[in-house]
Amino acid sequence: MKPCPCGSGLAYAECCAPYITGAQSPPTAEALMRSRYSAYVEHAVDYILNTCTRGGERDIDEKQTRAWSEKSTWLGLKILSVTKGQPEDTEGSVEFEARYEQEGLKEIHHERGRFKKQDGVWLYEDGTIIPHTVVRSAPKVGRNDPCPCGSGKKYKHCCGKSPRIENR
Repeated sequence: MKPCPCGSGLAYAECCAPYITGAQSPPTAEALMRSRYSAYVEHAVDYILNTCTRGGERDIDEKQTRAWSEKSTWLGLKILSVTKGQPEDTEGSVEFEARYEQEGLKEIHHERGRFKKQDGVWLYEDGTIIPHTVVRSAPKVGRNDPCPCGSGKKYKHCCGKSPRIENR
């Protein structure tokens, strides 16, 4: 059996497939989040659009969403935190990281998604992208510091040299 892309450890047919096909509704905000990730993997863009709050589907560009789904190699989903979003709740949030590769570059989509239950059905309301902060592992090289390539020249006269622009 095919494992579910959402990383639950269950088979796809027992996990997200019943939600994506419409046979069942996700019981929690996290289950909806996992099924939406699986829908990206399976290119089920209609499910992604149909699981937005009423009116929220207008905020999603179907063509762009389909292209992202189809042009990406989906590498995994990691749920970082869940606040509320249980069957008895009417709202909740799920912080997650969706890893994917596109055009040879590996990316992480880190988001805190907000979910609402409307008419007994969990729907995606909106999300806040959480930027990835790059931390420098080595100190920054100053213009007048020795070049780290080992040439013995100042950085500004070696690897830090600006390309020369000629006037024509």
